Amino acid sequence: MTDPLVLRQLAPDGVLRAAINFGNPVLAQRGLGGEPQGVSVALANALAEELGVELQLITFEAAGNVFAALAEDVWRVAFLAIEPIREQEIAFSAPYVAIKGTYLVAAGSPFTHVAQLDVPGQRIAVGQGAAYDLYLSRTLQHAELVRAPTSAAAVDWFSEQGLDAAAGVRDFLQTRVCEQWRLVQDDFMTIRQAMAVPVAHAAAAAFVRSFVERQKENGLVRRGLVASGQGAELQAT
Repeated sequence: MTDPLVLRQLAPDGVLRAAINFGNPVLAQRGLGGEPQGVSVALANALAEELGVELQLITFEAAGNVFAALAEDVWRVAFLAIEPIREQEIAFSAPYVAIKGTYLVAAGSPFTHVAQLDVPGQRIAVGQGAAYDLYLSRTLQHAELVRAPTSAAAVDWFSEQGLDAAAGVRDFLQTRVCEQWRLVQDDFMTIRQAMAVPVAHAAAAAFVRSFVERQKENGLVRRGLVASGQGAELQAT
């Protein structure tokens, strides 16, 4: 039997409200009918089943929007990258998958490594509020970040505004490589994706931490990644 306090914190009305972020297509995608799918959805379904409650998926276009909705009590569990600034308000599980963050540049760009872009005058498109936006905001010393509303829009802005690079998830940016665009050779960060609950819900946080470990061990995370067509290198951490 699940602890009643855990149930009250995760599903106070008998419904688990899970935030699904379409801004990271490695973790969540739209199906043919527009329905959410991917490893985040698989984990949300498994958690609702274990709790014995209904599941309501609340969809967002960007991680920044998920974080902003926390204050409105829109969701009780979410799927976000672990970031220090978020840990003030969110309790994270251990990461269930690690994703690389890198840059997309023009095919004729002189830049081949991430460090080369951190110089005065370089403008880098990034999805506002994404993990890589937060990370680059802390670490870049000279380059300017140009914040688009979503990570997908950042690639469009990079192209349309003639920016020097677009920051994002390597696996997603790889799908945009063509004759005009390529990736740099290395990565500027490893994005640790985890399940998250409001920091005030300590019992729920402990339960979710245990839940994630069990789903990594039983192979659900691996199966969810493979079923949604993600790279074989994206394995549970």
